[in-house]
Amino acid sequence: MKALQFEQSLPRYGTSKVASSLLGAGAATKVTPLHLSEIDEPSLPTDQWHRVRPRLSGICGSDLSTLTGKSTAYFEPIVSFPFVLGHEIVGDLDDDTRVVVEPLIGCTARGLQPKCASCSNTDGGNRGSCGHLTRGHVSPGLQIGFCADTGGGWGQTLVAHSSQVHRVPDELTDNAAVMVEPIACAIHGALTAKLDSSDNVIVLGAGTLGLGVLAAIRAFSVQPASITVAAKYAHQKAFAINLGADEVCAPSAVQRSARRISGSQVIGSVGDERLTDGIDVVIDCVGNASSIEQALRIVRPGGRIILVGMPGHESLDLTALWHREVSLQGAYAYGVELLPDGKSVRTFDLAMQLVVSADLGRLVTATYPLDHWRDAIEHAANAGARGAVKIAFDPRSTKHSRGALT
Repeated sequence: MKALQFEQSLPRYGTSKVASSLLGAGAATKVTPLHLSEIDEPSLPTDQWHRVRPRLSGICGSDLSTLTGKSTAYFEPIVSFPFVLGHEIVGDLDDDTRVVVEPLIGCTARGLQPKCASCSNTDGGNRGSCGHLTRGHVSPGLQIGFCADTGGGWGQTLVAHSSQVHRVPDELTDNAAVMVEPIACAIHGALTAKLDSSDNVIVLGAGTLGLGVLAAIRAFSVQPASITVAAKYAHQKAFAINLGADEVCAPSAVQRSARRISGSQVIGSVGDERLTDGIDVVIDCVGNASSIEQALRIVRPGGRIILVGMPGHESLDLTALWHREVSLQGAYAYGVELLPDGKSVRTFDLAMQLVVSADLGRLVTATYPLDHWRDAIEHAANAGARGAVKIAFDPRSTKHSRGALT
């Protein structure tokens, strides 16, 4: 089968990091350890696993971090090489049932008993924290797309455990279905915030995660006093307003908006200004040193920062976190969510509802065949500047496509 396979090559990985830093993602694709190859289809680990033929597979920020050398050594023990990237997947089983894939490879998929505490938690929480990511029926891998034995969505076939495949309702287009996995991440981030009706909220970032968090708050959360979204590009601003933001501002105007909303004063020197009071909850959907520092400058004493965007090895001043007793909480992946009414619901079930009700399939801007992978990666890495949100691969196709698919 044809697949985009990522190999373990420290020299090429290092070179791609340098190329990306100096010349951008397009240059990194020339030296990255990713190759379009003809490889064997992955084997079924047990009779509880299924073959999946991807229809669409999205390009995620974590994929881009891997390709451009920005991911950290933290992940090395919980991936296995070579792997086929792609974990945002809609595809077909052998009986032509259309499914979305829940890519986390936890205790159930690995055939482990007893399960770890995270995988045993059925009352709410996050199954992404599985403690047994290196054991069981398959090689190490935190999820499909980073495991040598499963394949991934950037190939023509992968394998998934029966617990990882969810039938797609007929009303979901493929574009909507490929958004289910990233929107599940956004829903988990939104509900991790545990918002109150008196909270003023600022969402940093208006890509897939930021827009998904906004839509999830409007659909499933207690409604806060206000939601402001920091959006850099015109199409992001338009989406944010359409999805229910009370206010949209440029990233450079976040502190000014936060000051007005909270009635705060500004202290500190130029370039290091911070608010005397601030915003109750900041949801960071960017996840780099700059965005975290910005969150710390605008959050109130005792406030909360929810880190939804994936960070790397960042260098920043955490004095404000300590001095102002701010809570910084990560929000990774999904599992079972506890809704404000006390009901526990699988995140993927909520995501399927939300991609329909908020018409989130429209966020898929373009799809690419595997043969055009360099163009696809460059497009995804510069999505905002190019008026895009989500870029995906269509492993069945030989042509680049824009706009909605059916």
